[in-house]
Amino acid sequence: MDRKVADGRGDEPDAGHARWLLVGALTVQFLVSLDMSVVNVALPDIRSDLGFGRDGLLWVVNAYALAFGGLLMLGGRLADLAGPRRVLTAGLVLFGLASLAGGLAWSPGSLVAARAVQGVGAAALAPVAFALITLAFPAGPARSRALGLWGMAGAAGGAVGVLAGGVLTDLAGWRAVMLVNVPIVAFALAAAARTGPVGRQRRTGARLDLAGALLATGGTTLLVLGLVRASDDGWSSAVTLATLGAAVALLAAFVAVELRTPSPLLRPGLLRGRPVLTANLFCLLLASAQFGAFYFVSLYMQLVLGYGATAAGFAFLPFCVGVVAGSILATRAVAALGIRRLMTMGGTLAALGMGWFAAAATVDGSFLASILGPSLLCSLGIGLCFVPLGTAATTDVVPGETGMASGLLNSSRQVGGSLGLAVLVTVAAQVTGGATGRGALSSGYAAAFWVAAGLLAAAALAAYVLLPGESRAAGGGPVASRTDAAEHEGDAAGR
Repeated sequence: MDRKVADGRGDEPDAGHARWLLVGALTVQFLVSLDMSVVNVALPDIRSDLGFGRDGLLWVVNAYALAFGGLLMLGGRLADLAGPRRVLTAGLVLFGLASLAGGLAWSPGSLVAARAVQGVGAAALAPVAFALITLAFPAGPARSRALGLWGMAGAAGGAVGVLAGGVLTDLAGWRAVMLVNVPIVAFALAAAARTGPVGRQRRTGARLDLAGALLATGGTTLLVLGLVRASDDGWSSAVTLATLGAAVALLAAFVAVELRTPSPLLRPGLLRGRPVLTANLFCLLLASAQFGAFYFVSLYMQLVLGYGATAAGFAFLPFCVGVVAGSILATRAVAALGIRRLMTMGGTLAALGMGWFAAAATVDGSFLASILGPSLLCSLGIGLCFVPLGTAATTDVVPGETGMASGLLNSSRQVGGSLGLAVLVTVAAQVTGGATGRGALSSGYAAAFWVAAGLLAAAALAAYVLLPGESRAAGGGPVASRTDAAEHEGDAAGR
């Protein structure tokens, strides 16, 4: 039997289509990362122009985060059932229209609604971008290169977002940070139109797990909301405890439903594979440290070192360079070192870099010692993780469940980021004790960096302990066995 048929890859694109598919996937990854950071610098101008209250302004950020985090699992599963190109196109159109509506918003409510719809579009796009890469490029050097570029695109989007937010707001007003998405969406749509069919465009015999989708969406949304509220109200507040308790109840019900339904949103057996389980745990810990640390590095530069918003944005660029360098190294080294060693090495370097941030976060810190040095070391470690992390997350995952695996990985990233921010904000607040002097702030930020370093060290330890030693493959990482693929496909057909 033809290997493509046996593997379920009969619709694998040719080289030309694969290149355009990669361009589209990387553009989507850049776009989603960009939009998570580009709005933040414009918030003061948005408040004064549209008349937001102090608490209401937070929902410009939170509406996007809640819709995005809550719908990631559903977006990934829809890619499996309806086909990744269909979901990609629909997500891009929705995201582009919402960005246009946000740029033309006339009231606080209209902008918050546009941001929520943007989050819905992003929840479809983020898992599809990753799934398209794993479907279009077979395990080996080609996929390693694509995953390295995927990591670079995410880092570039985050760095450009911080910088572009300030520059666009100063030059063209806050509406430009919303409207800048429209031409990027148009380019991604043009790239998608030039790709051929990828994987199965429609999975026959499978139905959307509606009950699971509602429970997963509700549970994840409440979990992210509870973590966001914990940052503002504290962990012991009634609102925080009630929200987190409701989230746990819904997620427990989700697990019960997934164990019984014939076509689950998340097949429980997916997490029985050690590489997939380890990848999601690693991603959660990595995001917990990285997202929270970004927040405090920005505050440290502006409130302690006295940087302006644009200068702080430029100061983040070395971090992007380090991630790119780490991703390039990982692409070349994964075949020789294997995913276990590379993830352990990357997590360890990132932890050392974060520890450097903690030790150097002083009142009299300098750019070279307090920002540039730790940024390069930490980002190099994070960049080394992307290729092995993406490989581990799809080990033994058949083509019909790549969206499921991608949605799970992106959910781990989003929940981890919210959890890390909530924890690090609490740690910093306890150390500062409400003081606002530069000395107190630097002490609080240093404590947050030490906790972030511990989270990264825990990620490295998890990779070393949990990943099997033989997870290295000659072609550049672990690959799904044909026997396992056939068994999973048989199960899917039986369902």
